Amino acid sequence: MQQKQDSQGGKPSSILGKAHPALKAFMCGSLSGTCSTLLFQPLDLVKTRLQTLQNTMKPGAPKVGMMTVLIQVIRTESFLGLWKGVSPSFVRCIPGVGIYFSTFYSLKQHYFQEGRAPNAGEAVLLGAGARAVAGVCMLPVTVIKTRFESGRYNYVSVLGALKSVCETEGPRALFSGLTATLLRDAPFSGIYVMFYSQAKRSLPPEVSSSPYAPLGNFGCGVMAGVLASVVTQPADVVKTHIQVSPAHWTTKDAIRYIYTEHGLRGFFRGAVPRSLRRTLMAAMAWTVYEQLMARMGLKS
Repeated sequence: MQQKQDSQGGKPSSILGKAHPALKAFMCGSLSGTCSTLLFQPLDLVKTRLQTLQNTMKPGAPKVGMMTVLIQVIRTESFLGLWKGVSPSFVRCIPGVGIYFSTFYSLKQHYFQEGRAPNAGEAVLLGAGARAVAGVCMLPVTVIKTRFESGRYNYVSVLGALKSVCETEGPRALFSGLTATLLRDAPFSGIYVMFYSQAKRSLPPEVSSSPYAPLGNFGCGVMAGVLASVVTQPADVVKTHIQVSPAHWTTKDAIRYIYTEHGLRGFFRGAVPRSLRRTLMAAMAWTVYEQLMARMGLKS
């Protein structure tokens, strides 16, 4: 066995070792998405509850914050209630993050050969393009996930929810909020990749080549995630309203409703938990992805 490994440069013969690089990127992305989804699902649930509260709150009602919703969920639905919607999150994120990273890797290998690093504008297009592909592919599950988290629908399983929506509202409902989703996800990923890649380049060489490189990369990811989250927050609020509402508003109608009822502040409801989740989730996903790709001998 040892001789067989040595004859191949010290690497064991395996299915994974023979897999296409894009498939390896998919597997690395899926694993990183699994870890980050499980850890940060409670923040996503709190964010969705804060945004959907806008529809039921009366004018002049006291402001409801993140901690209030968090405590209310624990009291009424138990501590594990914070992970409500984790099943559709897994169904969405495990393949979704995999699709994102494999698309990102494929685009980068195709358009940036010989190891040339993309500039700031190219990084925006690269990240946005990869996210648009993943977002469209996983939108039906995103709709179900948002409804699970809202607490307004008594779905039992992801498959049952998909069947229920198709039977009662038609398959088209599974693609509600497509425009708002793309307006949120594509810019977020583009801005994130741009800031992340630029921040990594600014790291001192002694940090990039040291055992602390993953920590440095995580810090770069946190900074990039905060900036990208703030810019795309209004689109996230609009998306949530469209996907939760049985009326299936258009993007224009949802924007008009939020502004009329709650003003500009309404577009930033749920910004804190979303920023925390998206920032930490993206930073962790990229850090884990890059470490796994490096172990496979591939440049991320």
